[in-house]
Parts: sequence; structure tokens; C-alpha cells
Amino acid sequence: MTFKSILAGAVLGLGLAGAAVAQDDPLKVGFVYVGPIGDFGWSYEHNEGRLAVEEHFGDTVETIYQESVPEGADAERVLTQMALSGADMIFTTSFGYMDATVNVAGKFPDVKFEHATGYKQADNVSVYSARFYEGRAIIGHIAGKMTKTNKVGYIASYPIPEVIRGINAAYLHAKKVNPEVEFNVVWVSTWFDPAKEADAATALIEQGADVIMQHTDSTAPMTIAEEKGILAFGQASDMINFGPNAQMTAIIDNWAPYYIERVQAAMDGTWESTNTWDGIEPGMVEMAAFSDKLPEDLRAEAEAMKTAIAAGEYHPFTGPINRQDGSAWLAEGEVADDGTLAGMNFYIEGLTGEVPQ
Repeated sequence: MTFKSILAGAVLGLGLAGAAVAQDDPLKVGFVYVGPIGDFGWSYEHNEGRLAVEEHFGDTVETIYQESVPEGADAERVLTQMALSGADMIFTTSFGYMDATVNVAGKFPDVKFEHATGYKQADNVSVYSARFYEGRAIIGHIAGKMTKTNKVGYIASYPIPEVIRGINAAYLHAKKVNPEVEFNVVWVSTWFDPAKEADAATALIEQGADVIMQHTDSTAPMTIAEEKGILAFGQASDMINFGPNAQMTAIIDNWAPYYIERVQAAMDGTWESTNTWDGIEPGMVEMAAFSDKLPEDLRAEAEAMKTAIAAGEYHPFTGPINRQDGSAWLAEGEVADDGTLAGMNFYIEGLTGEVPQ
């Protein structure tokens, strides 16, 4: 055997040894949150998903996270640093991270990115979201039956399709059971600002709302509802501890099964860019226990709606439904297509005010 062949064999052996070590290294998975993990809402539930990944995979996975990352340039900086630190996979968990995710993914083609609630994909960027509007149809039905003033206050974050869908779904189902109901929507232009959310809840109550809904992430609106003796719904997480008398139910975001599935795919080498939009049936959207304060027949109606949605027997956006200006959107029995729902930028008939631009 020549010296050259011996050297080549040694190099090959070192290469194979290095590959074996690399395979034994844990998969490094990063998570980026728009709020603090202690918000007991949106970011809290995403972090619960991260913890579920750790528990499921043990030492074969290492997770890292960054909380309270503003959307925009800061997100791009954090994602870049995370990729440079050796992350193999990164979950970005807010709509406003979309462009930053795509931009950074282009610079790190070997890193797998998963973006929550967005729509821009790439070879190494998947998108995923939940059909929160299914849960909002249920809480709309409950609100319509439970309000005594016929005024429901709705604290909205940003005018993106996800939020607009939720307002429409809740209003549609409240109106079906209570033609006198009115929604007052307050846009706070934030995902997480307890003081701002509390001020919005207080203002809505002062204007006559006796039921509060929110599409923001803190427990402040629930706390205010509890203090003022009115009713409310938890957002993203079960907020019963902050409103034991106020909470009628809560929409719970259960990300753990999806995170485990996608991490497993990355480990198996089967990961590919996908678009996932799941709801009540697969368990990505859950409902907290319906309060005993609800009449028994109303609890039964809410459970029946939940069951029908999960079974595919009922779609929350089933016509006839008109747009806010009175023009026809869905005919009798017609079901909204996912494309329109995914890009929804309009109110339905009966809602007052305008969608901010």
C-alpha cells in the first residue's frame, strides 16, 4: 500500500468519524416569540410546545428561544444570530416575522424555518397556523346568548386576515342567536401591552359592553372583566386563574403535536416545505371547559357546535353572508373557500366601523 493510499484512507476514516459524531449531535431547534413566555397567552402556549419537544425527544434535541422580539429589523437580527449559533431548525411565531424569516432563510439554506400565521414559503420555509375562527364561532354563539346589554367589546391587535376572520366569525354567530347584538371593536396596534389592553377593556365596559373578547396576548382584559363583574373569554390559553368568575371558556392554541411532528421530520430527513392550517378536529384548536355559569342548554349547544365543526358537518362561514356594504359574499349554503379566508380583509354585514388600513 502506498503512502498516498494510506493518507487517503486516514482522511476518509476521519471524515466518517466526523459524520458519525455529527449524527450523534442533538438537533438544535430555536423558537422566537413576540411576547414574554409569561404572558399566559400566545407566547406562553408556543413555549409550552417547545417544552413538549424537549420532553418528547430528550437529549436528542436541544432547544433555544428568544422572547419579546419586536417584529421587523430586530427579528431579522435575532434570527440571523440564532442561525449562526448553529440552529438546525427555527420556529418564528408571529405574523410580523414573515419577511424577516424569508430573508434570513435565503441566507441559510441548510436551516429549516417554520413561520406561524404567515403565507410566504420557500424551499426551507414552511408556514403553519390554526383555524382560530372555529373557536371564535363558538364563543360568538355564547356571547350572543349571554349578553344582557347586547353590547360585546372586542379588543383587536392588528388588521391582518387572522384577526379579521375572528371578528367576523364571532359576530356572525352572536348575531344568529341575538339579532340585537352589537360589536364594538377597538384596535390597539399591539400583540402584548397589558396597560393598553386594560385601558381598552375598561373603555369598552364604560361604553356598555358586558362581554369582552380579545385577540391580544395578555391576561389584562380578563383581569379587568373579573374586577368589573362582567364576562370574558380567554385568548390562546386557559385564563381561568385570572378570571374565575369572568371566563366562560377560552380558545386554547395547542402547538405541541405540530412541533413534535415537524422536529421528527427534520430528524428523519423527511422534512419539506409545507402549508398547514389545522383546527378543532386535529386538536390544534381546543376549547377550555365551558363555565358552569352558562345555562345547561347553552353548554350543550356550544359542545354540539364544537362537535359539528370537528366532524366537518358545519363550517363557520356558511352562507348566506353579505359583506359590510350589503353586497353578496356567500349564497345560501355556500361555504367560504380557504383562499378568501386566508386573505380576508373585509367586515361582514352588520359590523360597524372600518377595517384599519
